[in-house]
Amino acid sequence: MAPKKAAKVSKVQVEPEAKTTELILESGDLRQYPKSELSPAVVQNRIVHTYKERILVGVLVLFALIIRVGSLNDPNSVVFDEVHFGGFANKYINSKFFMDVHPPLAKLLFALVAFLGGFKGDFTFTNIGDVFPPNVPYVLMRQLSAFMGVGTVLFMYFTLRASGCKPAVAFFTSSLLIIENGLVTISRYILLDSPLIFFVAGTAYFYVRSEICKPFSFDWFKYLAFAGVFLGFSLSSKWVGLFTLAWLGCANILRLWFVIGDLTVPIPKILKSTAFRGLLLLGIPAIIYVFSFYVHLQLLTYEGDGAGFLSSAFRLDFKDSTVPRETSADVGVSSIITIKHLNTHGGYLHSHDSLYEGGSGQQQITLYPHLDENNRWSVELYNETSEPFEFIPITDGTKIRLNHIVTNRRLHSHDVRPAVSENDWQNEASCYGYEGFEGDPNDDFIVEIVKDLSADGVAQERLRAIDTIFRLRHAMTGCYLWSHETSLPEWGHNQQEVTCATQGVRPLSYWYIEDNVNIYLPQDAEKTGYKPLSFWQKFVELHKKMWQINNGLTAKHVYESRPLDWILLNRGISYWAAAPHQIYLLGNPIIWWPASFLFVVYALYLVVLVFKYQLGYTIAFSDATFTFNYYTFSFLLGWFLHYYPFFLMDRQLFLHHYFPALYFAILALGHSFQLISSIFQSKKTITYLLFGLIFTSSLYCYYQRLPLANGSDWTVEKCKASKWFDGWDYNCENFPYENADNNAPANAGFNQGGYDFDAAVKPQQNAFQNPHENIESSVGEPIHHVAVPEKDEL
Repeated sequence: MAPKKAAKVSKVQVEPEAKTTELILESGDLRQYPKSELSPAVVQNRIVHTYKERILVGVLVLFALIIRVGSLNDPNSVVFDEVHFGGFANKYINSKFFMDVHPPLAKLLFALVAFLGGFKGDFTFTNIGDVFPPNVPYVLMRQLSAFMGVGTVLFMYFTLRASGCKPAVAFFTSSLLIIENGLVTISRYILLDSPLIFFVAGTAYFYVRSEICKPFSFDWFKYLAFAGVFLGFSLSSKWVGLFTLAWLGCANILRLWFVIGDLTVPIPKILKSTAFRGLLLLGIPAIIYVFSFYVHLQLLTYEGDGAGFLSSAFRLDFKDSTVPRETSADVGVSSIITIKHLNTHGGYLHSHDSLYEGGSGQQQITLYPHLDENNRWSVELYNETSEPFEFIPITDGTKIRLNHIVTNRRLHSHDVRPAVSENDWQNEASCYGYEGFEGDPNDDFIVEIVKDLSADGVAQERLRAIDTIFRLRHAMTGCYLWSHETSLPEWGHNQQEVTCATQGVRPLSYWYIEDNVNIYLPQDAEKTGYKPLSFWQKFVELHKKMWQINNGLTAKHVYESRPLDWILLNRGISYWAAAPHQIYLLGNPIIWWPASFLFVVYALYLVVLVFKYQLGYTIAFSDATFTFNYYTFSFLLGWFLHYYPFFLMDRQLFLHHYFPALYFAILALGHSFQLISSIFQSKKTITYLLFGLIFTSSLYCYYQRLPLANGSDWTVEKCKASKWFDGWDYNCENFPYENADNNAPANAGFNQGGYDFDAAVKPQQNAFQNPHENIESSVGEPIHHVAVPEKDEL
């Protein structure tokens, strides 16, 4: 058998004029190695510096402005998640706290634009389809998204140029980005997606720009710092910025690999460069991220509908807080108390004059997040029916009864399954009794102090407000008073379920006393209260709640989709519909599919190269192919890191979650176009014909579905012709027929695009609605107005 040929590499020369790619190989003692720095001439050719190219960029901007910024006044009503992000602007202006799963920066920007536009916070953005009054600067707010969409196009052009693409290729690829229908749609409305993608695009550009600068030069520091700033903006707008951070980390490792391979670069310089990169790309984003929350908390100084998610210590600093600042420390017989759950969202033990629809049919016991007379209970000894006329402390192991002040019924449990959580290990918790009834043994609970969680000292021996953490064990059955995230149905006012559990997570049976009044305590009796929280404590608590809520968005939704659906473009999202118009989020398939499936072609290409190398074949490469491989790999890595993590999530997901990944995929696609241009360099006609065909097809697809992006006029016939798949479930019957005799749409009137908005958030949001004010849901995903429960009768 003949010996296998040694693998060889050969370098193919490319044209010297206006070179944007370069690979300089130097000979070392043992091997050849590539230089890690580009020559000044090539760096210059990757920057927009000629008058001719500036005109080209101007044409690109004009094209983007025409597509992205026109007719933003239509529709003149609330679209999709403008319910939330317009509503959050209202709350910033009115200083009312809200809870959202996203960091605050992009929401702050919308609020700032609204404020500068004269918005007084007198429009609540309550429902999709609500018509904007004249005093709401909604067009100005939409322009923020639109101009950021234009900025994203510019960042793509500059990123492709800085990474080695010729002006014509960068212009062509950026033009495709302009007419990507999905990106057009999200850049027309008051949504977080356009600012997020703008910041991610800026991060990518400034980092790529820093790569071609001489290390430790002013430009090198400047562009790394800008990359850190835009990464901070990304992180502070959505946690998707963490995926961008991961990409930057991997891109730096990839860069470091080549720098280490450059034998002319000393080790100390490599270490110094790595340290500065870490400082700028981690330190700056961290500062911006924390500062955005500082501004957020400084502006929201009044309790709003989101305050129910927070601890009482957090709420204490709100100007209108009703949380008691101090209370009697010692709890005893005849104390009138409010009891809070330590975990879940920390609601108060609550009852009201409503009965279970199921189980025993007795009076409901729930958790409720707002201060209310129905949270108040009187402490009794299990074997006493008369007032003690003296203070008797409640010690560890004391058997007590809790009498509900408003309804005069006692906390009760028995061997009956709960109406909702019908588990064998859970008993119903209820209120039971009637006038003159002295109680029965099923009203008896034993106080068990959790010593390792209670404050040191006397709080571990007897009940103390705030300081003592305790459990309530039912004397007859041995179950513990317990609560979890499950909410009762409408008949339970959607409040959080309370049961008596013999199993389950132990911390869900932990309680403490927030307010305590006892007439038998002396006037100078010791007082206690919450300690004020520092900014950092609030910062940590807020993030725990955001994470908890985000993970709780698991309800099924009519327009949700999974990551595999995104690259296939199986379906979109209905944003708004008012016959004869509709807004529906859907991508441009001519751009979407090649970008999304480029990873398959590139993976096959790498497999072929590896096999050729292993088999001893000569692998020819050029400056162009080296640049293609380096940046295509880097950008596809960005696509992967912004896409794959969603496969690991159980929460609701929607098509718009794919857009940051799509941006990186189109960047990689641009380098594929650059390679094609290099291959057919001597036959430019082929390249121009190919690019022209792709652009014409993309432009056709864009205009074919443009009415879905901007809600313009359409017909049933054109709508049906645009449907390539059944999953594209926009309603063609919303539109009139072309026939003048039958031009009325089948479905007249306004609708919300088929959303079951309540289903997305009720499992966790409903328990935190304040029945004393009209609120909307405050979780920033495709959800909608949540019905306000009826106020308890006091």
